[in-house]
Amino acid sequence: MMSRISPTTRFEPVSFRSARIPRQKLGTSDGGKVVGTIEVSLVKMGEIEDGDTDHITTDVQGQKCALAYECTAPESVSGKDNLPLLNSVLKNPVCKLYRFPTSDNKWMRIREQMSESILSFHIPKELISLHIKEDLCRNQELKDLGDLSPHWDNLRKNVLTHCDQMVTMYQDILTELSKETGSSFKSSSSKGEKSLEFVPINLHLQRMQVHSPHLKDALYDVITVGAPAAHFQGFKNGGLRKLLHRFETERRNTGYQFIYYSPENTAKAKEVLSNINQLQPLIATHADLLLNSASQHSADSLKSSLKLLSEKTELFVHAFKDQLVRSALLALYTARPGGILKKPPSPKDSTEETCPQDEPPQLRRQDSIPHHSDYDEEEWDRVWANVGKSLNCIIDTVDKLIERDSHNEEGTGGSSSNDGDAAPSLEDSITSHPKEDWYGQLHPLILTLKECMGEVVSRAKQSLTFVLLQELAYSLPQCLMLTLRRDIVFSQALAGLVCGFIIKLHTSLHDPHFLQQLHTVGLLVQYEGLLSTYSDEIGMLEDMTVGISDLRKVAFKITEAKSSDDLPILTGRREHYVVEVKLPATVFESLPVQIKEGQLLHVYPVLFNVGINEQQTLAERFGDVSLQESINQENFELVQEYYSIFMEKMPPDYISHFQEQNDLKGLLDNLHQNIQAKKRKNVEIMWLAATICRKLNGIRFTCCKSAKDRTSMSVTLEQCSILRDEHQLHKDFFIRALDCMRSRQTQGALSESDDPETGCLTDNKPTSRHFYPVALLLVSSHLLVVWLILSLALLLAKYQ
Repeated sequence: MMSRISPTTRFEPVSFRSARIPRQKLGTSDGGKVVGTIEVSLVKMGEIEDGDTDHITTDVQGQKCALAYECTAPESVSGKDNLPLLNSVLKNPVCKLYRFPTSDNKWMRIREQMSESILSFHIPKELISLHIKEDLCRNQELKDLGDLSPHWDNLRKNVLTHCDQMVTMYQDILTELSKETGSSFKSSSSKGEKSLEFVPINLHLQRMQVHSPHLKDALYDVITVGAPAAHFQGFKNGGLRKLLHRFETERRNTGYQFIYYSPENTAKAKEVLSNINQLQPLIATHADLLLNSASQHSADSLKSSLKLLSEKTELFVHAFKDQLVRSALLALYTARPGGILKKPPSPKDSTEETCPQDEPPQLRRQDSIPHHSDYDEEEWDRVWANVGKSLNCIIDTVDKLIERDSHNEEGTGGSSSNDGDAAPSLEDSITSHPKEDWYGQLHPLILTLKECMGEVVSRAKQSLTFVLLQELAYSLPQCLMLTLRRDIVFSQALAGLVCGFIIKLHTSLHDPHFLQQLHTVGLLVQYEGLLSTYSDEIGMLEDMTVGISDLRKVAFKITEAKSSDDLPILTGRREHYVVEVKLPATVFESLPVQIKEGQLLHVYPVLFNVGINEQQTLAERFGDVSLQESINQENFELVQEYYSIFMEKMPPDYISHFQEQNDLKGLLDNLHQNIQAKKRKNVEIMWLAATICRKLNGIRFTCCKSAKDRTSMSVTLEQCSILRDEHQLHKDFFIRALDCMRSRQTQGALSESDDPETGCLTDNKPTSRHFYPVALLLVSSHLLVVWLILSLALLLAKYQ
């Protein structure tokens, strides 16, 4: 529930020392055109008494829309509205309070708040640490490949040299980030700094809280952030989408020095390696627990331990049911010197001896992969199948031990009721079935299981590491630079995603329907892009597309906070990350059982882009907008997929709880029609996508180059549209409310000093609209001379 906001609320005295406080991303209305947004220094602010509120107003065409108060959210106004749980990730809030008339001539009250997020730096540091750990492990696995023929050995040495350099660079970047103090976000003026490449630009929460006379209080959040892109790397050759496609095409067509594996196969190899590293220690732990239960002679504990061991072992075996592993073994064999595959000696085949006699005899394993001429592809199947057979032996043995133990207990319990003739048979039963040594019978089977696993792990790790070597062997510097660029873009996107997820979670903790949707379906994450398809912004959009798509590799897990450190923790590898979000014990206990048990919560990121600036006009008239069209079409299909899962898994009463089914379906159809229409600067796409996201309880992001001008204009337009459509804002006051939110006069006492964000007041900054498009200058040399004269005159007039 939201607390009521009164324009005459008493605010305690607040004083500020001069400091750079990030202002709301609210552009100034200047003849219908955006002027810009700025950071300002707040000076000391005095006490505002009850009834004497010093209203700051904007007079628009004789009508006044009031900004009641502006502050930086002192403690007296940071109670329930600010959700104290979010203090761990948000800081430096800046608030504004408005009053706008409704259609029935009453007043609605709006609280607007913008906050920074400390996750801007925390998540990149966590991610870089993971990259360093992963790359060091990969380098060690490359060294452990063993003897290779001269050709492959030289490639391996070259790869290791470059990879060690990459690790050193990542370590240097992490060191530099650790030195960063002060501001908790990266300003747009720093987007070209190498040490801050991994940090998102201008990551902020933009929140609007509405209290209207007849409707429930409502909260609307938008995360604003600069487009995830590798600005320091530049866009001379395009962005990730184009670079990755070109790289794969060239790599596919040039395979004389290496073996080509598709990106899907390379990703599969990384996935299997990750499963190995996760499952092997788990299986060993459950096997030890099984032996401990056997030593205690506890049937219930034995059954429970066996169930866990069986589940993990079956997952382990299933991971190797792939043609890739078999072909990788053969490829590694051919890369050995002399065609001899050296591997650790195979463990003694004890499974055949210790299996119950009623089991079919097991095929004996071979001590090595045969020579190429006699290579048996089915031999690998027999190797990993031994793991399953060893498990079956353990299961059969445990079943028989428990069965015999239950018979003994039944015989002992029934001895008092038996007659004299039955006594000898009972005595014979006790003599023939003494209390068995469960530990002694299971121990050799457990050892065999571990040995079989060790053999599988040794072979699989080496063969799949050889697959990863092929990815790096072609055009090594280019491959590593692409990896670096992708890591940079993903880091920026991930920091925003984690911030948005935590804010959405804390805001909706008391909504059981949302929590059900979270673990049943997942969370929709909608990015609104405002980049043009012209010049460098094409490369930014190509970077952004890949970075947002890579967020599908991210899953969230909610845990109970055990200490005061409640910042999220990141684990995993480049193909799969898990973000652990911590909640206080009292809050954690109120969550659904599935979430408390550690179920992974998945996200569905989608991006819709519509360029809206002057550069997009040039792109639509003289350039190419096919990139934007393909992005919108691809992501519409993803939204449809999420909608289908949502309608399938969520109960009907929940669907009708927050929207009519036909209404949402109609919005999707309308969005599809607008995407197909290929209309110039079709902002209807943005509005429809945002509405669908809100109806589906998703997270909203708005992005442009630096998350300033275009982003601020979009956010304020969306806020006023929500007030009109959802909260009955008076129709005659829509434009006036919009101008009030965008007006610089509503942003407090501004000095005429330079803008810390842009370097100067945006009003005075020359913009491209003052000059003629370069395309027109190419028409005539006379126009070029006129353009130069006018430009010089404007510059002289400005600085005189």
